[in-house]
Amino acid sequence: MNFKSTQLNPDIIKSAAQELAASEPVFRIILDNFGPPPLWDRPADFSTLIYIILEQQVSLASAKAAFLKLNAHLGTVSPQVFLELDDKTLKSFGFSHQKTRYGRIVAESVLDGILDFDALSHLPDEQVKKTLMSITGIGHWTSDIYLLMCLLRPDVWPHGDRALAVAALEAFGLNEVPDYDTLRKMAQQWKPWRSVAARLLWHHYLSTPRKRKS
Repeated sequence: MNFKSTQLNPDIIKSAAQELAASEPVFRIILDNFGPPPLWDRPADFSTLIYIILEQQVSLASAKAAFLKLNAHLGTVSPQVFLELDDKTLKSFGFSHQKTRYGRIVAESVLDGILDFDALSHLPDEQVKKTLMSITGIGHWTSDIYLLMCLLRPDVWPHGDRALAVAALEAFGLNEVPDYDTLRKMAQQWKPWRSVAARLLWHHYLSTPRKRKS
């Protein structure tokens, strides 16, 4: 199967969003209020995987700030040059001890040939997840985001994404923030466009002002 031919693009997202909105009024409201969601694509490479690891369990703003410092220092974020950075330098960019360790493991996996980004693009979703999750520091959420934003697969529901849960709470008028199992069951009805459904809810989340906790 040619997985590149099934990648999302702006036209497919617009069409799939309309299809989802035809059967789910909440998605119609999001589309009417904010328009179709962006593609939010990222390069399928080492630097992006490091960026996604930085995003684990922290705000997008803090992860972006850390990655920008890393990128400014290195110019090109490659496995070779990443491994040349010491703990102190990475900490100054915003890397925790744990994420420093994860980044080095990923870099070594690439250099050892265990992780081949081009090969991943030719694998089915579950095989991509299995390959990525065999590497320490990469779990369900990280592998799902890689599938969604780097490989642009159309039917991926990201595991344990907090922004999606908050968006679902708001958009669907739920009584409490749903857990992952509840969201996963909800998302079954949005096949084969769960990646687009996720983008619609992220679009709502990012486009909707909300009070910051003091």
